[in-house]
Amino acid sequence: MRIGELARRTGVSTRALRYYEEQNLLTAERSSSGQRHYAEAAVDRIRVIRQLYAAGLSSKTIAELTPCVVDGKATPELLQRLAAERDHLDRHIADLAHTRDRLDSVITGASSNVHTGTPCRRDTTT
Repeated sequence: MRIGELARRTGVSTRALRYYEEQNLLTAERSSSGQRHYAEAAVDRIRVIRQLYAAGLSSKTIAELTPCVVDGKATPELLQRLAAERDHLDRHIADLAHTRDRLDSVITGASSNVHTGTPCRRDTTT
């Protein structure tokens, strides 16, 4: 199928499909006139790519993971890598929650002297 049909069937723009190719996430055959032609399996591949992007993974990580998807089925290697990515996200979320809690503490402390403190100056150069 041509790029326009793949875009229509997957809800992804042709620009995004070209980007996926640049990132080695998707491959296309080229006609003698240079037009892209995709296999039917590209539809499922795009769905997997979109799910992984939606999960917050980078194109580099997705490029590493997509070979672990065979005929739309996950391999044990893929499951291990996805679990590792989830664990990484969990650590990041915990770090963010800790940072938020520290900020809440600063806000609480600053609130107790709101009437006696001096006003903050705003940087007008930005």
